[in-house]
Parts: sequence; C-alpha cells; structure tokens
Amino acid sequence: MNTPKTNSLGFDKAPKDTRVVVAMSGGVDSSVVASLLHEQGYEVVGITLQLYDHGEALKKKGACCAGQDIHDAKRVAEKMGFEHYVLNYQSKFQDSVIEDFVDSYLNGETPIPCVRCNQNVKFKDLLATARDLGADCMATGHYIQRVVNADGRAELHRAVDAHKDQSYFLFATTQEQLDFLRFPLGGWSKDMTRQHAERLGLMVAEKPDSQDICFVPNGSYARVVEKFRPGALQNGDIVHIDGRVLGQHNGIINYTIGQRRGIGIGGGHTENNTPLFVVGLRPDKNQVVVGPYEALARDTVYLKDCNWLSHIPPEGLTVDVKLRSTQSAMPATLLGDKVVLNEPAFGIAAGQACVCYAGNRVIGGGWITATENTQLENAA
Repeated sequence: MNTPKTNSLGFDKAPKDTRVVVAMSGGVDSSVVASLLHEQGYEVVGITLQLYDHGEALKKKGACCAGQDIHDAKRVAEKMGFEHYVLNYQSKFQDSVIEDFVDSYLNGETPIPCVRCNQNVKFKDLLATARDLGADCMATGHYIQRVVNADGRAELHRAVDAHKDQSYFLFATTQEQLDFLRFPLGGWSKDMTRQHAERLGLMVAEKPDSQDICFVPNGSYARVVEKFRPGALQNGDIVHIDGRVLGQHNGIINYTIGQRRGIGIGGGHTENNTPLFVVGLRPDKNQVVVGPYEALARDTVYLKDCNWLSHIPPEGLTVDVKLRSTQSAMPATLLGDKVVLNEPAFGIAAGQACVCYAGNRVIGGGWITATENTQLENAA
C-alpha cells in the first residue's frame, strides 16, 4: 500500500477527496483561486456573500460583494463546473461592520471596515458555514502567505508581492482560523493571477480591483453616517492648538488626523502662512483641532482588543509596526497594550490598526485608541 502524499493544501489525501470552500467576492483573485483548485481536482464549493441591499448593490460598480460581483461569481462557477451558493449576510454585516463604522466616525476615529468584515463575517460566520458543509479548509483570494513552521504550526506571513500584500487587513485572524484557512495567491504577483485568469478563459480576467468601501456610495462617508444616524452631523468649531477659533466645520466625520487639504479655514492664520493640519478630533466638544505639521508627531501608541498569533509576545519585544495600510513598517518596542516607536510618526489616527511584524511574519496587533508624544512632554 502506498503512503499518501500531502496534497497542495496540506492534506494527506487525494484532491478529489478534499472539500474546499472558496470565499468568492466576484473579483479576479478569488475566481482564479476557485477555478485553479477545481482544475487541480479538488471538490470546490464557491460561496459569495450578499452583504447589503441587492438593489443598492446593483447601482454600485467596483466594490466587493456588489450585485454585479455576485453575478460574476456565479458565471465563473457555471463555466468551470463547480458548486456555488449565495448567502444573505446582510443583517450580520450591518450589525458587525456598518454600525461599528458609523459609531467609530462619530467617536472621532478613522475605522477600517474591511478588517472588521474579515474578523467578524468572513473569517467567523462564513468559516463556521464552511465547517458545517464538511469542508477540510476554506480558501480566499487574499495576497498573504500561510507558512507552516518546523513545529507544524501555521504562521501568517506577508505576501511575496509587496504591492499587493494584505497582511495589514488580516492581523485579527486567530490561530484557530489560520489553521483552517488557505491563501493560494500569497506567493504570486497580480500579473500572474491575471495570466491564469486568461488561460482559464474567465470573464473576469480584466476586471479592475475594487477600490471603494463596498457600502459607501462614491466614497461619501457622511452620507452613510447620516443614513444610519439621522441628525448626528452638526456644525462645530475648528480650533487651533493654541485655543483660537479659526472657523466652522460641518461634522467631524469629514476630517481625519493628518488631513491638510479641504479643512475649510483658508490662509492667514499662521506666520508665513505655513499650512495647518488636522491634529485632533474632540467628539465630546464637537471640535476639529488644527496645528502645524510637527504637532502630529507621536512616539507612543495605545491599543485595545489585541490579537496575537501563536502566543502573547513578551514585554519589551522589538518589532516592526504598520500604523496605516499605506505606510511602511517602522521599528518599535511592544510593552503590553502600548507600542513605543523608535522615531516619532506623523498622522496616526485612532480607529486604525497597529500591526506588528517579526521580519515577514505577522505577530498580531490591535486597534489604536490613543497616542502621545512623550518626547514633547519630557521636554516640557
């Protein structure tokens, strides 16, 4: 009797005996994952989530899980010949993602709903559904690597393609979830994904990547907040850090930390007319605080709801951290629920994530609640 060899997904059985649920958003990445696994002989079950009102979804293009995307996922499954289901997660999505998004903005934060969606919907509810279907694992089209170390434990690593790496958005993945998940595209470039889409004859081969938050029409956060919290937007003062009132704002959700353009106060408020930046939001006073660029400097970041893969990191661990998805990682020291940066960073916003790395490995991270500049305080 021959000893079974481990298949490409890490199971000691034939692909035909391995059931894989693929989370299909309707885009090229997840379509290629599902199609390739089917081509390799796996039993593929594609699942697409309807996350918000279908009528509204049809009006919006270029967003994940919109009406056209659901249609595209169905067409891919039909062409390739594997099972596909659409699940209505609208109420789950509103409760755990949209409501959190709205409340965060009203609290003066800058939320990341895509992380909450992965954390509370895709990698929680959908993953549970995959288990209920008897799947051996769930695969997605995310650009991130799952690496099994010498001890047999799965680790989360950055994607090979740094420009497509999505590790920042997946920091909240738990070890239990990671053991069940697979990310076939982690070692690929986007060009390679599109080449396979063309080879397979997928109609989504040239489909552009989604850019907007799926439930935010035309990038208008204020419109979403007004819909779910009527009357919540109120005018208030724009104040300088020295206490001067410089103008009026039309709702603090229209501002984010580090913003320079579109503040609405004009010039003439500073010596030599140097630019002003949003350096703070005070929802309790309904104020937007502005100041010079140097007032944005922070060297200490406070976190909540931390998620650590494998184990809780020791006090004083040296790590690299990303404080926004578009920023480069910077060296820092972990001190419990506090991160001390080697050098001050600018434009750190509450509501964003602080993701910690050891080389390419994702250690985990947490949600930013507050920041401070201890160097400034020590100087004073």
